Amino acid sequence: LMRPLRGCRSRGVVVGTVTLCLAAGWALQTPGGVSLVVPQPNINATVAQNILLSVEYSCRGVATIEWKHVSSWGTTSIVEWSSGSYVNISMGYKDRVTTFENGSIQLQNVGMRDAGYYSVTVMDEHGTNAYGTIIVNVYEIIYEDLHFVAVLFAFLAAVSAILICFMWLCNKSLHLFQKKTTHKLTASTTEEIELETIEC
Repeated sequence: LMRPLRGCRSRGVVVGTVTLCLAAGWALQTPGGVSLVVPQPNINATVAQNILLSVEYSCRGVATIEWKHVSSWGTTSIVEWSSGSYVNISMGYKDRVTTFENGSIQLQNVGMRDAGYYSVTVMDEHGTNAYGTIIVNVYEIIYEDLHFVAVLFAFLAAVSAILICFMWLCNKSLHLFQKKTTHKLTASTTEEIELETIEC
């Protein structure tokens, strides 16, 4: 009675091993699989600047890329496209977005409302997804700082003008002093010549 049982067990182990090998081989041969890298997860920008939301994906099949913007105003779809196929840009971003083959997008002329989270989803034809997020901070140009720089520049220009005038006056005074000294020397030389003439 024990021998047939052992035979069944050894057959079960062999069948189980073969099934496991076939399943592993099938999983390796199944197309699909997506990877996504976000090299710069934080971006600081100023108003009216162009920014590049850079990513790099790899996919065994045809990939679909979708970008969304999440902020305090809500979630907005920016663009969706399929590699080598269509590009669907939302109306609000029609003239502001450029797409790239590696999955990146460029956003032009950013404003304060463009601050927030940008999520990118890459999906292959078998439904496998990869996600990435980029945080964008947008700052206004502080005109008070520009005003300070303008005032400082005007002050430096005024000081330079005063120094140039002072140097010109010093040069003029030196020139007049040299002229007077030359005149006195000429007068004293003339007197000496007259005295020598009288002595003779």
